[in-house]
Amino acid sequence: MSSPDPQVRGARNRSTPTPGDGAAGRGPVVAVTGAATGIGELLARQLAESDEVGRVVAIDERRGEVPGAQWHVLDVRDPAIAEKLRGADVVVHLALDLDLESDSAARTAYNVRGTQTVLTAAAAAGVRRVVLCTSAMVYGAHPDNDVPLSEDAELRATAEATGVGDLLEIEHLARRAPRAHPGLNVTVVRPAVLVGGTDTALTRYFESPRLLVVAGSRPTWQFCHVEDLVSALEYAALEKVDGELAVGCDGWLEQEEVEELTGIRRMELPSAIALGAAARLHRIGVTPSPAGDLAYTMHPWVVSIGRLHDAGWRPRWTNEEVLAALLEEVAGRHTVAGRRLGRKDAAAAGAAGATVALLGTAALVRRARKARRRI
Repeated sequence: MSSPDPQVRGARNRSTPTPGDGAAGRGPVVAVTGAATGIGELLARQLAESDEVGRVVAIDERRGEVPGAQWHVLDVRDPAIAEKLRGADVVVHLALDLDLESDSAARTAYNVRGTQTVLTAAAAAGVRRVVLCTSAMVYGAHPDNDVPLSEDAELRATAEATGVGDLLEIEHLARRAPRAHPGLNVTVVRPAVLVGGTDTALTRYFESPRLLVVAGSRPTWQFCHVEDLVSALEYAALEKVDGELAVGCDGWLEQEEVEELTGIRRMELPSAIALGAAARLHRIGVTPSPAGDLAYTMHPWVVSIGRLHDAGWRPRWTNEEVLAALLEEVAGRHTVAGRRLGRKDAAAAGAAGATVALLGTAALVRRARKARRRI
């Protein structure tokens, strides 16, 4: 996953889900990949402190700092991981690269091959359950989506947004694994817009001087704080819930509510201009976000979290609280069209507005191309 700061901002002193009656040392052995940083570290720490977990096996390419965990340092694509998983009851696979700046081919090779290797190795090691984490983005952002979407809704996303192609392939592997490996249970957790030390195209949306709104679109926003994601992953690891699970705050915010809460004014553009400019800027490497990312700021893709609710889990954060935490986290950062700006560029963008900056960048690119052709 895109790695959040282990010291998550805005932590709440609220009650966690009520634990069962398992005794220390007698619960399941849980292996966590990607355990040295980010969500993997947060989950490994939480599991290591739980009386319901017998032992935590931590796996990453470097050794992390999770007291009480048994560490194995290796790449999750290494078939030798099967031996490290022997004795584990559950594997939570969080070793994913969703960095906006990563080379897309290398990112896909790591994410897909790593997941495939972990599933095969878990089956060979006698693990009974693997928990995977993708995103609610796999449902796709479409104008005709139900609000909210059922967890059983068809996955209609395309590979046009950052990392979504990888996540769809992981979903395919998850559905195929129980048929290929009878006896292996696979649970998939799909968070809404993830906040808490993360850096994604959707969190960068709130670093802009104006909130870009595509004319005629119907944006809706549902967030998920990393604390709630970790809590939901713990529920899945302890086998309190299974299947395909969405996780996030209850309900959602309309675009007008987001603008009122953030105090950031909108800048509205026709669809053809916004999508065309975004596609051109990404194609020539000016911005890291492909045009497909814009769909998730245009159309609804909020989800029901019914299965976790039925299992007794509740989010500890509201959409309003997560949005406030996000604004605090991105304060001082400046982004236009998904590209982080330096201080000098940010001042110009703030004066011109997001639209002028976006179109102005495109104009500069066109002039640069013409100049190269004249040489």
